[in-house]
Amino acid sequence: MSGKSNVIGYAKVALFVCAFGLVLAGFAFLDGYVKTQTTGSSGNRTIELVGEVPNWVSEEIKNRIYAAATAEANNSTNDDEKIAASAQRNIAALVPWLADAKVQTTNKSILITGHWRKPMLLVTAEKNKFFIDADLVVLDYSPLGNLPVINITGLELSKIPPTPGKVWHGDDLSAAMAVLNRLSRMDIAVSADKPLLRQIDRIDVANFEGRKNKREPHISLYTKDGTQIIWGAELGTWQRHLESPDDDKLAKLYTYYQQYGTLSGVKYINLRDPQQKIYLPVDKY
Repeated sequence: MSGKSNVIGYAKVALFVCAFGLVLAGFAFLDGYVKTQTTGSSGNRTIELVGEVPNWVSEEIKNRIYAAATAEANNSTNDDEKIAASAQRNIAALVPWLADAKVQTTNKSILITGHWRKPMLLVTAEKNKFFIDADLVVLDYSPLGNLPVINITGLELSKIPPTPGKVWHGDDLSAAMAVLNRLSRMDIAVSADKPLLRQIDRIDVANFEGRKNKREPHISLYTKDGTQIIWGAELGTWQRHLESPDDDKLAKLYTYYQQYGTLSGVKYINLRDPQQKIYLPVDKY
C-alpha cells in the first residue's frame, strides 16, 4: 500500500514539474522579444522600471518584464491607453515577481511601477527549483543578487504545488513562513546591521504537527555549518505542547546571537524548553 501511495505522490510531483516547465517555456518564448523593444507604428520606446528596484533583482527578471511589456508590440496601435493596458496585462500574467504592476506611456517611454515580491524560501521539487515570497506566492527560479534565501525541507508534496504567481496554501509551508516572518521582523527591529537570518541555511518541517514523531520538535532551523536551532511547535501552539511562549523563543535566540555574535560552534540551540536558561550549552562535537 505504501508503494502505491509513493507512486501516486511521485506522479503528482511529476505533473507539477510538467506544468512548471510549460510556464518556463512561456518565459523562454518572451525572451525573443527582448532584443526588439518597439511599439509598432509608434516607433522605439525606452522601457523604464520606475521607483526603487532592489539590488537583488537580476537582469533576467528585468528582461522578462521588458519582454512582457512589449510582447504584442507588432500588433499595438498608437493608442497609448491600449499599449499601457496590454503591457500591464502581460506583466501580471507572465511575471509574478512584480505585483500590482502599473504601466504608463509617453511618446518615448513605457514606464512600469509595482511592488517587488521578495523571495524568502527556496523549494526544490525533483530537479526543479522555485521561490516562495512572504505571502506564499510561488515565483519561478532565477539567480539572484546578494539576497539570503532560506531552503525549506520536509514539505508534504502529496498535492501539486501551484504554478508561479499563485498562492501555495500548504499548512506546513505556512507554518515555516510564519516563523521566518517573525525572525525577519526581529532582524529589522534589533539586528538590522547583522541580520540573524543570514546565518540560516534551511528550515525543516518534516515533523510538522508531529506527523513523524509527537515527541520530536515540529520545526527546526539549521545554520550553514549545521547547528540545529530547535524552534519546536508551530506559532501559537506553544501552550498546548508545554513549550516556551513564542516571544520567549525569539528573545532567547536573539539574546544568544547578540551575546556570541554567531549561531555556529554548537550542536544545537534549544528554544522550546520553558526553563529560564537562554540556551542549553553543549559540546561543540
